[in-house]
Amino acid sequence: MTDLLLILTTFPDAAHARQAAAALVEERLAACASLVPGIESIYRWQGAVETAAEVLLLIKTRAGLYDRLASRLRGLHPYEVPEILALRPEHASPAYRQWLLAETGPSNGEPGKLGA
Repeated sequence: MTDLLLILTTFPDAAHARQAAAALVEERLAACASLVPGIESIYRWQGAVETAAEVLLLIKTRAGLYDRLASRLRGLHPYEVPEILALRPEHASPAYRQWLLAETGPSNGEPGKLGA
């Protein structure tokens, strides 16, 4: 299933994650975005080991929209260096794949743009 992507990113709270998710779906850059609260991240930042409570956002999209989605996500993200990881699902049900492609496809315009 090389035409689908699952993008992972973390946010400091549900409000930021929800705002980004809504924008990406509304703009047809993503078919769905799922918020997973209660993530604890341990990472190195500016020479120190940090721990933070975060919300994981799982974004489902088509591979051809990655550059536009990543650019938009960076603009929506409060972090200086947001985590944006893209994974290619090895398999997806045919019905789900078709739905995802339809929801990120044209709507009176090109993919990733709102229709009139």
